[in-house]
Amino acid sequence: MRVLWICNIMLPVIARDLGQPCSNKEGWLTGLMDALLWRGETESGTGAPEVELGVAFPIAPREKLLKGDTGRVRYYGFRENTGRPEIYDPGLEQDMRVILGDFQPDVLHCFGTEYPHTLAALRAYNRPQRSLVGIQGLCAVYADAYMANLPGRLRKMSTFRDLVKRDNLQRQQHKFRLRGKWEQEAVRLTGHVAGRTDWDRHWTGKWNPRVKYHVLQETMRPCFYEGEWKYAECRRHSIFMSQGDYPIKGLHYMLDALGDIKRRYPDVHLHVAGNCLLRHGPTAPLRISAYGKYLETQIREHGLDGHVTFLGSQDAAQMREQYLRCNAYVCVSSIENSPNSLAEAMLMGTPVVAGLSGGVESMISPGEGWLFQGFSGDEAGEMQRISRELGEQVTEVFALGEQVTERTRKAREHARHTHDGERNLKQLLELYQALHEEQV
Repeated sequence: MRVLWICNIMLPVIARDLGQPCSNKEGWLTGLMDALLWRGETESGTGAPEVELGVAFPIAPREKLLKGDTGRVRYYGFRENTGRPEIYDPGLEQDMRVILGDFQPDVLHCFGTEYPHTLAALRAYNRPQRSLVGIQGLCAVYADAYMANLPGRLRKMSTFRDLVKRDNLQRQQHKFRLRGKWEQEAVRLTGHVAGRTDWDRHWTGKWNPRVKYHVLQETMRPCFYEGEWKYAECRRHSIFMSQGDYPIKGLHYMLDALGDIKRRYPDVHLHVAGNCLLRHGPTAPLRISAYGKYLETQIREHGLDGHVTFLGSQDAAQMREQYLRCNAYVCVSSIENSPNSLAEAMLMGTPVVAGLSGGVESMISPGEGWLFQGFSGDEAGEMQRISRELGEQVTEVFALGEQVTERTRKAREHARHTHDGERNLKQLLELYQALHEEQV
């Protein structure tokens, strides 16, 4: 059975084959690929379906259509401007036809709907009964929560960088709405959807009432199943966030709360992975965005200089280290489906503070973390409420000390069941087999 994956990035195994840098994004895909290939190598002849895997991913628009083979995986690069995902290029469909014609897949599996290549692949394949779309985020819904209770004046503000790039917050939100149009059409063109939360089931069913919904949990990278957070070994009064480079991730809520937390715990420190939006380097004033300036203002007004560290891009081992060393992991996004960082923190047994929004409620229960009502609208006072409740939950974690382990162990057990690699792989293979056997 030949299965073609349509991915948003070049996976590390392919990047290494091409001698190119590896991305740390969507690392769970590497875990899934390794498990799938390992199963194929160790269980051939046992009755389990044999899968020949192909992987297609975006490359720069001006490059030639790419084709290669690592010896274990056949791969293809299709031309797409991922810097402008709100624009649908019909030329994508021709690249997809070439790839599909060469690989001849029995099943098409698209990971995510955030980029127009998913729609192009589904149009070119035109076999909805054998098409599976895995839901990650949903741009059409994210757009409504994009501003995340930011001040009205900030939403219209444009720095030099924003003017040059024509990319202030309002334009960013509008781009999400445009991406949402292609996304909804993609969901309407597929016969099958794989999701993980009540939230993504609701929205995909609303857009396509005929689609077959399948629960398919994700398997994290192997290192997150090793080791366990211990209070005695953590940095006391330290907080870790996995991202903060656009409003949805809610870094502004955290900084607002941090000012209050600091009054009780003067040594509190926030570590943020991913891109840093603050000014650094001689050309920084020209490159900072309006949201970045707002974060700088918050740090200054709350007296947080020396209390916030931006870590930059982190690989799996570095992320694991952050989960083990922090006193609390925080997820305060205005909207999420099933954030992998939350799954990773739960697997490590790290104390979790999370705002309930989107699909988060399907991932963690009250007895497993320190939870509060996340973003629920753009009403006056909403930012202050979220920041206050976030701060209260973080300070409770700090105050409990060693006693947090009663909840963290429950969260760890829950996550180990949800993200059980063997079980998830078995379900995926059964799903591929069922799609393969469908009448087209």
